Amino acid sequence: MKVLGLASYPIEAAATRYRLSQFVGPLADRGITLTIRPFLDSRLFKMLYHRGALPRKVIALLVSVLRRMKVLASLGPANVILVQREAMIFGPPVVEWMAVRLFKRPMVLDLDDATYVSYTSPTYGRLGKTLKWFSKTDDLIRWASVVTCGNRAIAEYAESKGARTRIIPTVVDTEVFRPVTKEAGEVPVLGWIGTHSTFPYLEKIFPVLQELARAQQFKLKIVGSGKAAVEIPGVEVENLEWKLEREVADFQSFDIGLYPIDPTLYAEKWAAGKSGFKAIQYMAVGVPYVATPVGAIQEIGETGVTHLHAVAPEEWREALSRLLADAGLRSSMGAAGRDHVVQHFSLPAQAEKLALAIYEAAGTKGRKTLSE
Repeated sequence: MKVLGLASYPIEAAATRYRLSQFVGPLADRGITLTIRPFLDSRLFKMLYHRGALPRKVIALLVSVLRRMKVLASLGPANVILVQREAMIFGPPVVEWMAVRLFKRPMVLDLDDATYVSYTSPTYGRLGKTLKWFSKTDDLIRWASVVTCGNRAIAEYAESKGARTRIIPTVVDTEVFRPVTKEAGEVPVLGWIGTHSTFPYLEKIFPVLQELARAQQFKLKIVGSGKAAVEIPGVEVENLEWKLEREVADFQSFDIGLYPIDPTLYAEKWAAGKSGFKAIQYMAVGVPYVATPVGAIQEIGETGVTHLHAVAPEEWREALSRLLADAGLRSSMGAAGRDHVVQHFSLPAQAEKLALAIYEAAGTKGRKTLSE
């Protein structure tokens, strides 16, 4: 079976890497050839969320639109289209409508975020909100034969619109994301990896980190903030640009992972739709973490065994202080987290679910080996 995957972003985006690209091999083993076509190329993706160079961005986006429309001409051999969030990052769902209605291809819609929730872009403000066309997600849900969802909250929303859903959490290949041995006695590293849009979540706990640094020694490693410099008085900060080739090593370099979320920052329903992927990445490399219990994050791991939860500043201070003071606890929690991911969030198991969803959308049950 041939499947055309339409991604919003190139391989540098986690959604494309972990919701599509890493399944190419496992799907091939299950009789499915997945070809991925991103809307944005790597160059445009890198500059899109930085201010300035507007004329260049507009021209590049128009080229992306033309390239996306050209993709419709390649639908011929495709039995199914797999849309990761949306075929284009702005405007109405023209491409999806044509693929489903005109070319009569069944569609699997993959939602790993609550893209149906409207919010104001931190880069483009109200203009970005208008162009984003948030209402398109409801149309896509209605047109989809199957909606694959990153968590239960998204699945419940899609089901309320009449969709058939399958929950497929975002996972990593645990043969790639693995723990590494760390030198005893080194200064503990608190770590966070994210994007310019999630960095404000981390900023919310800066006062806690500043207070904590007065009593305990640690380093703070920040990756992907989108800031040229990050300074917290009294805290040793390493601020790095995110790099694909360094991603796994950056996670492995942490002793404690940070996963703060402020539901009030964008929209509460948006936060509730988060799939908790960062928690899975931390656990896969054997790193204990402290997280805000929002959305699917509440259901991943085992609180007190693989990680700790914190909401109020004093809870963050207490949780981080406890982990910083006890290397044995960090080690046992990290090992428990690694075991949890291997047992409950394996790549082969999720590939099996995705293959079945694709065969279901195509109107077949697939090869017997998928379900037996």
